[in-house]
Amino acid sequence: MPAKVLVVDDSRTIRQQVATTLIQAGYDTLEAEDGVQGLSTIGARDDIALVICDINMPNMNGIEMLTAVKRQTRNAALPVLMLTTEAKADLIQQAKRVGAKGWIVKPFKPDQLAAAVRKIVGR
Repeated sequence: MPAKVLVVDDSRTIRQQVATTLIQAGYDTLEAEDGVQGLSTIGARDDIALVICDINMPNMNGIEMLTAVKRQTRNAALPVLMLTTEAKADLIQQAKRVGAKGWIVKPFKPDQLAAAVRKIVGR
């Protein structure tokens, strides 16, 4: 059974690009359009192997969602990979302190994203 990856991004186009890349790499995907929806999806399921999350989103940004996930006992070990246009060193450090497993800057290369997911989740 393929690992499930939750893609959290307010851009439908980015969600679709990431999902297409991951499906071609052999993963199943779920999508959420902001941190609130992402957190709700994570809370409702126990089969998510990885979350790929944007930083800049309405309602709840990626850092806030990551912080909330890491505070939940049940999901504290869930790996989260940040995928964002942000490349500021202080923001990257903040995300890593909170518990992000990695950071990919948009626009992403599909093979780079697939390799990062394989490294974290395996096949």
